[in-house]
Amino acid sequence: VPYPAERCLHELFEAQVERTPERVAVCHGGRSLTYRELNTAANRLAHYLVELGVAPEERVGICVERSPEMVLAVLGVLKAGGAHVPLDPSHPRERLAYVLRDAGARVLLTQESVAGRLPDLLVGVEQLVRLDGDWEAISRRSGENPPSLPLPTERLAYVIYTSGSTGQPKGVQIPQRALVNFLYSMRERPGLAADDSILAITTLSFDIAGLELLLPLLVGGRVVIAPPETVGDGGALSRLLADSGATVLQATPATWRLLLESGWEGGPGLRVFCGGEALPRDLAEHLLDKVGSLWNLYGPTETTIWSTAGLVRKGKGPVSLGNPIANTQIHLLDGGGQPVPVGVAGELFIGGDGVARGYLGRPALTAERFVPDPFAASPGARMYRTGDLVRRRVDGALEFLGRADFQVKIRGFRIELGEIEAALASYAQVAQAVVVAGRDGAGGQRLVAYVVPSGEVAPSVQRLRGHLEGLLPAYMVPSAFVVLSALPLTPNGKVDRKALPIAEGAATRSGEFVAPRTLTEELLASLWAGLLSVPRVGAADDFFQLGGHSLLGTQLVSRIRESFGVELALRRIFERPTLAGLAGEIEAAMRADRGMEAPPLRPVPRDGDLPLSFAQERLWFLDRLQPGSTAYNM
Repeated sequence: VPYPAERCLHELFEAQVERTPERVAVCHGGRSLTYRELNTAANRLAHYLVELGVAPEERVGICVERSPEMVLAVLGVLKAGGAHVPLDPSHPRERLAYVLRDAGARVLLTQESVAGRLPDLLVGVEQLVRLDGDWEAISRRSGENPPSLPLPTERLAYVIYTSGSTGQPKGVQIPQRALVNFLYSMRERPGLAADDSILAITTLSFDIAGLELLLPLLVGGRVVIAPPETVGDGGALSRLLADSGATVLQATPATWRLLLESGWEGGPGLRVFCGGEALPRDLAEHLLDKVGSLWNLYGPTETTIWSTAGLVRKGKGPVSLGNPIANTQIHLLDGGGQPVPVGVAGELFIGGDGVARGYLGRPALTAERFVPDPFAASPGARMYRTGDLVRRRVDGALEFLGRADFQVKIRGFRIELGEIEAALASYAQVAQAVVVAGRDGAGGQRLVAYVVPSGEVAPSVQRLRGHLEGLLPAYMVPSAFVVLSALPLTPNGKVDRKALPIAEGAATRSGEFVAPRTLTEELLASLWAGLLSVPRVGAADDFFQLGGHSLLGTQLVSRIRESFGVELALRRIFERPTLAGLAGEIEAAMRADRGMEAPPLRPVPRDGDLPLSFAQERLWFLDRLQPGSTAYNM
């Protein structure tokens, strides 16, 4: 399929600026930039970077908060001829330091609010550019488009880091050609036009942000950047989606569940892009009842964001991955490298214009994963070995079956379990560690760590979590920890992952069990137990240590609303994550809302030897709060 393969992304953006200079390109909160303003600012930054010595293909770090500066920084680096390296300010300092060192970033773009957290990490960084604090100097540079550089399409656009099985993240090198092909394909299918507006909710260090931030700028559309506190709050995100007038939203299945759990009513004109992990049929059916159209997208970072797309329709059975995007070839091969018949599972290999250059500084790993493409017409072509098991249906659509290795996706993030295992093994009190993906109470996945201590005394869960939180992003920290005297082994001496015991919620408890002490804690404990699939919950237990996450937190907010009649913000769960702390928040909210006093200590009344049902306890509880109200609540 034809696309402007000879032009760079920023040049295509400049052409759009000429067509729609006064249209709003990016907005965030009460701030907005037109196409002309964004282009002029990016030009000034590009000229400034060139003066700092940024050369073609030089890797430039970007570590900024969610703001228009994200887009400005990306365009400025590309216009200067460099390749941007996105970093998430919320990631652990050690991880940020590793990425900066591995990428060889001499220049780092950031903001005053972020720079203060970085000083001891800047080994090798010679120039720290604050896009706000240094803007007076930057603004004195030319606002004209920088001149084009030779060999544009093969030049790197960005290097993005993904989880690595060896214990360290690895940088994937994406050239301009691959990025332009992807965006032009998405422009046609699923499609985007000048009257569209995308609500951008993805962190810059997650490659799918490229669609949200860049695709609208090639068609004259608008990017609405959601603030970080909105992204994890279903209710706030629902309100922003309505207020922004967005026509397109791209999100992982976990975020779509979060929205639905918050009571989101949907929108008949909204186009939904879903990807990052498998789209369950039940979620697809719920979304189809509420939106204009639903697209399922699939693709590894190594083949430039998305490689397949499919329009989802009502039906039964697994949701397909659709078909390849433009200039992309899909091969399903057996162990001998031969194509498998229709309906038979094979490992998915992806060829075409989206294939990355390889891993930065890792020639052996690049050769292992990026292999010669025997099916390509052009000599020297390569295809990427995904490790995904897929089969082709009779109608030609692709169906995802699972992984062939120990890589998983949790809430859209690709995770190499080996990286977490290596981080755990680096703790002095850990002799061996295995991490697996298990089910959580919301029907999704959670990470469970199995640890063999190096001495007689096992490390506490609190210490293990603290150690990992200093090394890994939050989404890679296991929800549950199980201490074992030894790992189960297969007859040939390998770890028998299927024989690992099921993780109980109590295994994640970091201290002595304390029974619920008040009626509020009793009822709240029953809500937690149901959501988290744990046998019991104590007053000192932490929601997140028992396996909770933002999606389950949104469901908990809904159940608190139903059971207690009060509205709590999702952030309250993060601020007061223990059962006792959250119960206090609920009681304070009840007093503030209705002047109600929470009843004192338990025991919860019993009818003979039989406990009351959940509904009976709830009605009895509400009657104690407001005598005579039971009939109304019933």
